[in-house]
Amino acid sequence: MIRLYRRGQTACEPVDLSPDTALPDDAVWLDLISPSRDEELTVERLIGLSVPTREEMAELEASSRIYREGGATYATADLITRGDEDIPGIEPATFILTAGPLVTVRYANPRPFAMVEEKILRDHGLCSTGADLFLNLMEAVIDRVSDILSHNASNVEAVAHHVFSGGKTVGFEKLITSLGRSQLANGRVEQSLAGLVRIFAFIGLDERLAGTEAKAHLRSLTRDAESLVLHNQSVASSINFQLSAALGLINIEQSSIIKIFSVAAVAFLPPTLIASIYGMNFAHMPELSQPWGYPLAVAAMVLSAILPLAWFRHKGWL
Repeated sequence: MIRLYRRGQTACEPVDLSPDTALPDDAVWLDLISPSRDEELTVERLIGLSVPTREEMAELEASSRIYREGGATYATADLITRGDEDIPGIEPATFILTAGPLVTVRYANPRPFAMVEEKILRDHGLCSTGADLFLNLMEAVIDRVSDILSHNASNVEAVAHHVFSGGKTVGFEKLITSLGRSQLANGRVEQSLAGLVRIFAFIGLDERLAGTEAKAHLRSLTRDAESLVLHNQSVASSINFQLSAALGLINIEQSSIIKIFSVAAVAFLPPTLIASIYGMNFAHMPELSQPWGYPLAVAAMVLSAILPLAWFRHKGWL
């Protein structure tokens, strides 16, 4: 699907684009959403530039993600999708800064695009040029990443409160699962931010962003992205620490259980020995015929169980 946005008097409104339509002079944004090959060829004809395929967008080397070609600047960023879920997705989106409209190519629906679409429908000043629209999209991307990072940090904080609350340690399986999901989200946020920082450094050399206001806007976005990178790294450190702490507490809990069984085995060993002796079928056991034989055996068994427990407590093992 192709959405064409044109400059309006009161809003930047989308219009339908047919294959044989010429590119209007007031076009500011061509948004390709899961385009077919025919739609890619249509846009290539309109702007006189190549449009990267999905396979090309998925390439990881920097030379395939940020480059200049035919007087246009190509930048492919990994954007977070399904950010409200515990494990968000990540999909590449390509931004092409041309002498005319901004061209975007995407195969998902990241929320920043919907946010910008709503804003430009209300305020046409936000899409006066393709470069301005690009900066507004990047601002929405940074805001969205910030929201996702804050949500992930809150989840990690909740796990930390449970792990270090001082109460009975329960539900470690759920805690570790939650930390694993937070780690996945953290890694995807880091991947997205790292790509954005590279894009901002490269895109700053584009002559279309040579204006004082555009450069100031780009510097602000760069600072925001770098601060989020540092915040994300601190969240990653917290996740690793809490995971180690949770595993350590699991080991302590398991050791306590083993200790209880060990103490119980040692405490009941002497009474078992006494009971075994008097359970033997020898003909000459004088205690068996005495009235005090049974109480003596019971007392010996109780005493032999109490003495090891008292010794363990004296040593501080209990």
